Amino acid sequence: MDHHIPPHPGEILREDILPSLDMTRAELAKRLRISTRRLSDLLAERRPIDVDLALRLGAVVGYGARYWLGMQIQHDIWRTENEAPIGLKPLTWSHAARGAGKTAAARSGTVGARAMN
Repeated sequence: MDHHIPPHPGEILREDILPSLDMTRAELAKRLRISTRRLSDLLAERRPIDVDLALRLGAVVGYGARYWLGMQIQHDIWRTENEAPIGLKPLTWSHAARGAGKTAAARSGTVGARAMN
């Protein structure tokens, strides 16, 4: 079990970014065009980052929306894996056995694309 908990985005904002911005929570909320309550819930780690908030943070604070969403996903995955493991066994499969022609993944240029060409 991995004991390193990826930080919640609210922790990063609260501990690292907000102090260096030299502004209040209310001022940051106004810049983000969200309610102070919404920001306070995020900073208290009671609210996750959603796509809308990630876009706002990416535009105002920086790093881009993918950074903020990625941080939230890492935090959520760790928490779920460590607090409520699903206990499923993986399937054994081969993409070559999926029949002739390209798979959707190969057509999109993702998993197995080179092997399928």
